Amino acid sequence: MAQLLSGRDAAQAWKTFIRKEVAGRLAQGKRAPHLAAILVGEDPASQAYVRGKVRDCEEVGFGSTLIALPEQTSQAALLKHVEELNGNPGIDGFIVQLPLPKHINPDEVLLAIDPRKDVDGFHPENVGRMALGLPTYLPATPYGMLLLLEHYGISPAGKNAVVVGRSNIVGSPMSILLSRNTKMGNATVTLAHSKTENLEALCRGADLLVAAIGRPLFIKASMIRPGATVLDVGINRVDGKLVGDVDFVEAEQVAGAITPVPGGVGLMTRVGLLMNTLHAARRN
Repeated sequence: MAQLLSGRDAAQAWKTFIRKEVAGRLAQGKRAPHLAAILVGEDPASQAYVRGKVRDCEEVGFGSTLIALPEQTSQAALLKHVEELNGNPGIDGFIVQLPLPKHINPDEVLLAIDPRKDVDGFHPENVGRMALGLPTYLPATPYGMLLLLEHYGISPAGKNAVVVGRSNIVGSPMSILLSRNTKMGNATVTLAHSKTENLEALCRGADLLVAAIGRPLFIKASMIRPGATVLDVGINRVDGKLVGDVDFVEAEQVAGAITPVPGGVGLMTRVGLLMNTLHAARRN
């Protein structure tokens, strides 16, 4: 039976670390880090996610601001809010929650965010700095996965890692981070996707398998090397139940360590965002 890599346990440990950092700042007469979020519309998943971020801020002692805008908000009005947050010295970092309504171009909104406040790590400047190994904000989900591995003492160094899924938010940056010459890098990485030939055999060769393809229960036990570490990024709803991209019931019989869904990577994404905000406050 695989070791369960609990995002809940790892998140609590990292939040304890962050709380101590905040207390240290306050003791030095500095203000607490402050995270803002813009939410447009009433997507239930987005609302729940943003509420979770607000609770996280309260838990670690951050200030938080939520700007909730109606679905019909124009792109120009949204960009005005972005501009105001860019210029607000009391806000260390902020996010614009995705997805946005269809009449708003997310790329234009992303490009309008000051890279110094882009704690989601999505701005092209921050992505470029990440690829070059320069100090920057890392995309929250890949960052959260590295923090999860660090918590459990699982080093990617020297291992064969396969990342299934090539999105700009998870798969592509995770492949870069795992290959970098850093404490939680130095893996030999293959970035695979739905059109990869011999995908099953490729996955079976992985010491570390990251499932981020967005297809429920896609990774079967037959695709996992016995003893491998499996990180499941997927959040899918099947018959009213949340499941990942990995068939967990099968996979936990084969893997050496595995994240659950829910209760795994999703919670660590929020920790990645908190860590980026802490870094932003230090910078400021």
